Amino acid sequence: MGRSFQTLSFLASPTTEALAAREELIGIYGDVPAEEADVIVALGGDGFMLQTLHNTMNSGKLVYGMNRGSVGFLMNDYRTDRLQERICVAVENVFRPLQMTTANADGTNSTALAINEVYLFRQSYQAANLRVIVDGRVRLEELICDGLMVATPAGSTAYNLSAHGPILPLEAPLLAMTPVSAFRPRRWRGALLPNKVTVDIDILEPEKRPVNAVADNTEVKSVLHIRIAQSEHVTARILSDPDRSWSDRILAEQFKD
Repeated sequence: MGRSFQTLSFLASPTTEALAAREELIGIYGDVPAEEADVIVALGGDGFMLQTLHNTMNSGKLVYGMNRGSVGFLMNDYRTDRLQERICVAVENVFRPLQMTTANADGTNSTALAINEVYLFRQSYQAANLRVIVDGRVRLEELICDGLMVATPAGSTAYNLSAHGPILPLEAPLLAMTPVSAFRPRRWRGALLPNKVTVDIDILEPEKRPVNAVADNTEVKSVLHIRIAQSEHVTARILSDPDRSWSDRILAEQFKD
């Protein structure tokens, strides 16, 4: 059964190609402000799609992306014809982002959301020294590394994959915990965690080995402690063409050279 909608809003990244596409599509389909639209059409690359999803979390808005960037893993193919028909039959995915909460060296606390991953990385030439706690139980008393991330299935093919982490099927109720250049324990390569767990990470020797934390595109400097858990109340909604669904894209990544 097709999807019913009335209005579209076209948003574009600030590139010549994306802005030109927006003007062309508005000329064909019209345009309303994003807050009034049933569906938001995002034109750009993967970074712009993540930005759009963050801006529309919990709004109930559906986001349909078309690639006017480079890689475009999160986007559908760009075509100007039959856009309304494509949206009507598109596959909807609903994501619950990770929530990152940090205690910082300056005495403040920070909160941010991540659709792809939460990532800690060393701030200086000194490797990070971390204690990893899962659901209140210490799993790694000391992890010395360049960085450590917790990735969602949606983000498992991004930085997580570049760091040799596992690809997770979109429907898998899992998170990937993946180190970057782990020095001790030398043979530790990461872990698969249920997506309902709470991960706490203590920064050991924070003055000697300062660490920053990032949730997607939000960075917090000089953190002392970080808590990561799936958000219980926030969702983002994205549409993909049936012949190029997110599930299929992630599955296909496992069979590429």
